[in-house]
Amino acid sequence: MVPSADEPNALTHIGARGEARMVDVSDKEATSRVAIAQGQVRMAASTLAAIMAGDAKKGDVIGAARIAGIMAAKKTADLIPLCHPLSLSKVLVDIAPDDALPGLTVRAEARCVGPTGVEMEALTAVSVACLTIYDMAKAIDRGMSIEEVRLIEKRGGKSGEWRAAQGKRQGEKRR
Repeated sequence: MVPSADEPNALTHIGARGEARMVDVSDKEATSRVAIAQGQVRMAASTLAAIMAGDAKKGDVIGAARIAGIMAAKKTADLIPLCHPLSLSKVLVDIAPDDALPGLTVRAEARCVGPTGVEMEALTAVSVACLTIYDMAKAIDRGMSIEEVRLIEKRGGKSGEWRAAQGKRQGEKRR
Protein backbone atom coordinates (compact mmCIF):
# COMPACT_ATOMS: atom_id res chain seq x y z
CA MET A 1 0.00 0.00 0.00
CA VAL A 2 1.23 3.51 -0.85
CA PRO A 3 1.43 5.86 2.17
CA SER A 4 -0.97 8.81 2.19
CA ALA A 5 0.39 12.33 1.77
CA ASP A 6 -0.37 12.99 5.46
CA GLU A 7 2.07 10.31 6.65
CA PRO A 8 5.70 11.17 7.39
CA ASN A 9 8.04 10.24 4.51
CA ALA A 10 5.06 9.94 2.16
CA LEU A 11 5.65 10.38 -1.55
CA THR A 12 4.07 13.74 -2.36
CA HIS A 13 3.50 13.06 -6.07
CA ILE A 14 1.79 9.68 -5.59
CA GLY A 15 -1.87 9.37 -4.60
CA ALA A 16 -3.36 6.77 -2.25
CA ARG A 17 -3.91 4.35 -5.15
CA GLY A 18 -0.43 4.88 -6.62
CA GLU A 19 -1.47 7.36 -9.29
CA ALA A 20 0.71 10.34 -10.23
CA ARG A 21 -0.62 13.68 -9.00
CA MET A 22 0.43 17.29 -8.87
CA VAL A 23 0.97 18.52 -5.31
CA ASP A 24 -1.51 21.14 -4.09
CA VAL A 25 0.51 24.23 -3.10
CA SER A 26 -2.48 26.57 -2.78
CA ASP A 27 -2.14 26.77 1.02
CA LYS A 28 1.62 27.38 0.99
CA GLU A 29 2.90 30.87 1.66
CA ALA A 30 4.35 32.74 -1.31
CA THR A 31 7.96 33.53 -0.45
CA SER A 32 11.04 34.64 -2.33
CA ARG A 33 12.68 31.55 -3.86
CA VAL A 34 16.16 31.18 -5.37
CA ALA A 35 17.91 28.16 -6.84
CA ILE A 36 21.38 27.84 -8.35
CA ALA A 37 22.42 24.84 -10.42
CA GLN A 38 25.61 23.98 -12.25
CA GLY A 39 26.92 21.56 -14.86
CA GLN A 40 29.88 21.04 -17.13
CA VAL A 41 30.56 20.10 -20.71
CA ARG A 42 33.91 18.35 -20.91
CA MET A 43 35.61 18.46 -24.31
CA ALA A 44 38.97 18.35 -26.03
CA ALA A 45 41.15 21.41 -25.42
CA SER A 46 41.07 22.14 -29.15
CA THR A 47 37.25 22.17 -29.08
CA LEU A 48 37.24 24.66 -26.21
CA ALA A 49 39.72 26.83 -28.11
CA ALA A 50 37.53 26.74 -31.25
CA ILE A 51 34.43 27.71 -29.26
CA MET A 52 36.23 30.55 -27.51
CA ALA A 53 37.64 31.79 -30.84
CA GLY A 54 34.15 31.77 -32.38
CA ASP A 55 35.14 29.10 -34.92
CA ALA A 56 32.16 26.74 -34.47
CA LYS A 57 30.33 26.34 -37.80
CA LYS A 58 26.92 26.84 -36.19
CA GLY A 59 27.86 30.22 -34.72
CA ASP A 60 28.09 31.69 -31.21
CA VAL A 61 27.98 28.57 -29.02
CA ILE A 62 27.98 30.36 -25.69
CA GLY A 63 25.40 32.97 -26.72
CA ALA A 64 23.04 30.36 -28.14
CA ALA A 65 23.44 28.12 -25.07
CA ARG A 66 22.71 31.02 -22.72
CA ILE A 67 19.48 31.89 -24.56
CA ALA A 68 18.46 28.20 -24.75
CA GLY A 69 18.97 27.83 -20.99
CA ILE A 70 16.83 30.87 -20.21
CA MET A 71 14.08 29.69 -22.57
CA ALA A 72 14.19 26.19 -21.07
CA ALA A 73 13.78 27.50 -17.51
CA LYS A 74 10.62 29.30 -18.64
CA LYS A 75 9.28 26.03 -20.14
CA THR A 76 10.11 23.70 -17.23
CA ALA A 77 6.48 22.95 -16.36
CA ASP A 78 5.91 21.93 -20.00
CA LEU A 79 8.92 19.56 -19.93
CA ILE A 80 8.87 17.96 -16.47
CA PRO A 81 5.68 16.16 -15.45
CA LEU A 82 4.02 17.44 -12.26
CA CYS A 83 6.09 20.65 -12.05
CA HIS A 84 4.06 23.75 -11.28
CA PRO A 85 4.15 26.60 -13.79
CA LEU A 86 5.93 29.48 -12.11
CA SER A 87 6.12 33.20 -12.71
CA LEU A 88 9.89 33.53 -12.86
CA SER A 89 11.29 36.93 -11.92
CA LYS A 90 14.87 36.16 -13.00
CA VAL A 91 16.82 33.55 -14.90
CA LEU A 92 20.55 34.08 -15.31
CA VAL A 93 22.74 31.62 -17.22
CA ASP A 94 26.50 32.08 -16.99
CA ILE A 95 28.89 30.01 -19.11
CA ALA A 96 32.61 30.11 -18.40
CA PRO A 97 35.59 28.34 -19.94
CA ASP A 98 37.55 26.00 -17.68
CA ASP A 99 40.94 24.98 -19.06
CA ALA A 100 41.36 22.44 -16.25
CA LEU A 101 38.42 20.31 -17.51
CA PRO A 102 38.91 21.26 -20.38
CA GLY A 103 35.43 22.52 -21.17
CA LEU A 104 32.70 24.91 -20.17
CA THR A 105 31.01 25.33 -16.80
CA VAL A 106 27.36 26.33 -16.95
CA ARG A 107 25.72 27.96 -13.94
CA ALA A 108 22.07 29.04 -13.75
CA GLU A 109 20.15 31.04 -11.18
CA ALA A 110 16.36 31.08 -11.11
CA ARG A 111 14.20 33.33 -8.92
CA CYS A 112 10.52 33.79 -8.21
CA VAL A 113 8.09 34.75 -5.48
CA GLY A 114 5.70 31.88 -5.08
CA PRO A 115 4.47 28.86 -3.11
CA THR A 116 7.00 26.37 -4.51
CA GLY A 117 10.70 26.28 -5.31
CA VAL A 118 12.63 26.95 -8.51
CA GLU A 119 15.17 24.11 -8.32
CA MET A 120 13.79 22.36 -11.39
CA GLU A 121 13.92 25.59 -13.39
CA ALA A 122 17.60 26.13 -12.56
CA LEU A 123 18.43 22.48 -13.31
CA THR A 124 16.50 22.59 -16.59
CA ALA A 125 18.32 25.77 -17.63
CA VAL A 126 21.70 24.13 -17.00
CA SER A 127 20.73 20.88 -18.73
CA VAL A 128 19.44 22.53 -21.89
CA ALA A 129 22.36 24.98 -22.05
CA CYS A 130 24.76 22.00 -21.84
CA LEU A 131 22.81 20.13 -24.53
CA THR A 132 22.96 23.21 -26.75
CA ILE A 133 26.72 23.45 -26.33
CA TYR A 134 26.99 19.79 -27.35
CA ASP A 135 24.70 20.31 -30.34
CA MET A 136 26.54 23.36 -31.62
CA ALA A 137 30.02 21.84 -31.24
CA LYS A 138 29.39 18.17 -32.07
CA ALA A 139 30.80 18.61 -35.58
CA ILE A 140 34.13 19.40 -33.92
CA ASP A 141 34.01 16.89 -31.06
CA ARG A 142 31.44 14.09 -30.71
CA GLY A 143 33.27 12.84 -27.61
CA MET A 144 32.10 15.71 -25.39
CA SER A 145 30.39 14.72 -22.15
CA ILE A 146 27.83 16.51 -20.01
CA GLU A 147 28.74 16.06 -16.35
CA GLU A 148 27.94 17.04 -12.79
CA VAL A 149 24.55 18.65 -13.42
CA ARG A 150 23.37 19.35 -9.90
CA LEU A 151 21.76 21.77 -7.52
CA ILE A 152 24.32 24.00 -5.81
CA GLU A 153 22.06 26.12 -3.61
CA LYS A 154 18.41 26.86 -2.81
CA ARG A 155 16.86 29.53 -0.61
CA GLY A 156 13.34 30.28 0.48
CA GLY A 157 10.24 28.42 1.48
CA LYS A 158 9.54 26.32 4.54
CA SER A 159 12.78 24.33 4.24
CA GLY A 160 14.93 27.49 4.18
CA GLU A 161 18.48 27.41 2.86
CA TRP A 162 20.44 24.48 1.48
CA ARG A 163 23.92 24.41 -0.05
CA ALA A 164 25.78 21.52 -1.64
CA ALA A 165 28.85 20.41 0.26
CA GLN A 166 31.98 21.86 -1.33
CA GLY A 167 34.50 19.45 -2.77
CA LYS A 168 32.08 16.52 -2.90
CA ARG A 169 28.58 15.79 -4.11
CA GLN A 170 25.71 15.79 -1.62
CA GLY A 171 25.33 12.34 -0.07
CA GLU A 172 28.74 11.21 -1.29
CA LYS A 173 30.93 9.69 1.42
CA ARG A 174 34.47 10.86 1.92
CA ARG A 175 37.12 8.23 1.28
